[in-house]
Amino acid sequence: MLLSMTMHEKMTLDALMQCKRAGRKFSVLTCYDARTAAIMESAGVEVLLVGDTSAEVVLGLPTTREMPVEFLLTVTSAVRRGAPHSHVMADLPFAWRQGDIRTVTDWVRHLYQETGSDSVKVEVTGQDAALVESIRDAGVPVVAHLGLLPQQVDPSEGYRARGRDAVSARQLIEDARRLEDAGAAMLLVEAVASEVAREITTHASIPVIGCAAGPHCDGTVVVLHDMLGWGGGHPPRGVKQYLDLSRLLGEAFVAYVADIHAGRFPQEADAIHMKPGEYEKLTSLVGEG
Repeated sequence: MLLSMTMHEKMTLDALMQCKRAGRKFSVLTCYDARTAAIMESAGVEVLLVGDTSAEVVLGLPTTREMPVEFLLTVTSAVRRGAPHSHVMADLPFAWRQGDIRTVTDWVRHLYQETGSDSVKVEVTGQDAALVESIRDAGVPVVAHLGLLPQQVDPSEGYRARGRDAVSARQLIEDARRLEDAGAAMLLVEAVASEVAREITTHASIPVIGCAAGPHCDGTVVVLHDMLGWGGGHPPRGVKQYLDLSRLLGEAFVAYVADIHAGRFPQEADAIHMKPGEYEKLTSLVGEG
C-alpha cells in the first residue's frame, strides 16, 4: 500500500536546501524505469538518482565503466516521465567523463538537456574544481560525487572505504570545501567514514547526500536492488534490506512454471472467443477452401 505522500509540487534544489536548513532528512533512491519512478514518487521519495549502477544491476556488466551512453539517456528520460515532480538526478557515464574541461562540460549539458533531469552527478576530486565551475557556468546544477569513485576503481582492488585516517579525512574535507566554492549544487559522499561525513555535512551550506557514509548527512542514497534484496552490483555493508524481492519473484516464477506444466493456466473460460455464430461461419469457409 502506497503512502499518502504524493508530491504535488516540484522537488527543486531550493526545496532540498530548505530541508537542510530545517534539519529535515530527505530520501534518495536509484531508479531505472518509469513505472518504478512513479511508485517512488507516490511514496514520497524526494530524489531519484538514475545511476550508472544500472550497468551492473540491470545490464549485468562487470563495472559501471561499461555503461552504454544511449541506454543511460533512455532510462533517465524514462524516470523523468514517470516522476515529473521528484528531483531526478542524472549520472554522467564513464565514457563522457573523459576529455578536457570543455568537452566534459558539453557532455554534461547534453545529458541534462536531453533527459530533462534536474541535476547531474559527476565523480570528482578537489582537483576538479575548475570542471565543477565550468559546469555551473553552463547552467547545469552539478552534484559533486567524492569519496569512493566507482568509475575510477581498479576491479582487481575492489571497493574500499575512504577517510579512515586523519590525513585522507582532512583531504576529503578540503575537497568538499573546494567543490562547494566552485559552485556544486550538492555533494554526494560515498563510502566515507561517518565522522568525516558529519564534518562535511556540518560545514557545507549545500545539501550533502551520503552513500554508505553514516547517519549524519542531509540525505541518504542506496541502490534500489540492494534495499529490495534484488541482487547484483556491490551491496555495501550495513545496507538495510526492506524486502527479499529475489525470493518473492522466484516463488512467483516457480508457481507460473508449475501452472503451465499442469495445464492450470491459461484457462478456456478466460480466453478470447469469437462472436456468436462466427465459428460456424469459419468452419464453413475453411471447408469451402
